[in-house]
Amino acid sequence: MRGRRSIVWLVVVGIFLVAGMAGIGWDNLQSGTRAKPVSLGTTIKGDPRTSRAFTWHTASTGLQGKVQVKEGMEADTWDGENVLTFTADSASIISEKGKPESIHKAEAIGLKPGTTYVYRVGNGENGGWSEPAVFVTEEAEPDTFSFINVTDSQGVTEADFTLWGRTLNQAFATFPDARFIVHNGDLTEEPDNEKGWESFFGQVAKWLVSVPLMPVTGNHDEIEGNAERFTSHFNVPDNGADGSIQGTSYSFDYGYAHIVVLNTESNIKRQTDWLREDLANNDKPWVIAAMHRPAYGGNTNKKVQDWVKVFDQFGVDLVLQGHNHEYSRSHPVRNGQIAPEGEGTVYVVTNAAGPKFNALKKNKFYHAVHFQNNKQMFAGITVSEHTLSYQAYDVDGILQDEFVLTRE
Repeated sequence: MRGRRSIVWLVVVGIFLVAGMAGIGWDNLQSGTRAKPVSLGTTIKGDPRTSRAFTWHTASTGLQGKVQVKEGMEADTWDGENVLTFTADSASIISEKGKPESIHKAEAIGLKPGTTYVYRVGNGENGGWSEPAVFVTEEAEPDTFSFINVTDSQGVTEADFTLWGRTLNQAFATFPDARFIVHNGDLTEEPDNEKGWESFFGQVAKWLVSVPLMPVTGNHDEIEGNAERFTSHFNVPDNGADGSIQGTSYSFDYGYAHIVVLNTESNIKRQTDWLREDLANNDKPWVIAAMHRPAYGGNTNKKVQDWVKVFDQFGVDLVLQGHNHEYSRSHPVRNGQIAPEGEGTVYVVTNAAGPKFNALKKNKFYHAVHFQNNKQMFAGITVSEHTLSYQAYDVDGILQDEFVLTRE
């Protein structure tokens, strides 16, 4: 009997040991899963020739994020003097379910122009690194480049964001050397729904880990003065208007272009002053503005007419817009009238990159091209020293509109 009891005891102890080891393994697995970076994206924050910025989220809190960067494309080892490590600013945010999670924002600086780098982000513990990805810095001297413009991906379900993914896949098939993306707002339908953000990034992860996405704030990104969830996903220049939510107005240079990003949802007047000062200090030959609600689209937004006056004053060449979910391209406009070629600003709305389309609004005096094809669309803008060319395509890769601006 005693021997039988001993056997039973050993079996019980063994069960507890196995359970304990399984528990430890499960805890480690859970810890690794929660530390794994999600919604990873890159942006331009400083000089695109010598820096690159990154943002990602983790389900775990209290972990210090970091970025490791090295020249080339090989990710076989992350040891040695050639590996640069940068510490992230890590902060907590409360999810829509009331659970804390972490935001990590970092910037790699001191890089070489025109150079390929491989990188990873994470915390280095419990499987907390992202998969290696590659990016390329801008050339030392200005050169011809292209970028992609999209707007209103604005999904809720995974199926919605599949349309967004298909759109961007076609955009890069058409413009494979595009150096960044300008998204004109309403990235998701419900900004507090983090699952939507994960789908937004997840459907285009192969592009956004390498190519900067420069966001514009839409009315589904900032609601009643709150854009916390939207701005938590992007690390953009901190040079915007006083009084604006940080990350919703900013400007940057790339090649021969100066790009200014405006927020149509709040702080309009102070942005007007900032816009005037920003453009007064510009030394690039081409000026492109990006905003959500259109000044000249399928309809007009009277709240931004003071911005239009500044565009006229400083000769802004192109204004990229969203919100109307239809395709609209203006004649050159100046002082509220159609202007001769080369003497006004062209305003475009590149339909939508997601599931929602609006009925075509009435034609206006300023419309050069205006249609609703009920297809996701994108545009590629190519900028050289003397020309700016714009080409708009539908998701099937069929050219829908194009024009070229020239200057001496």
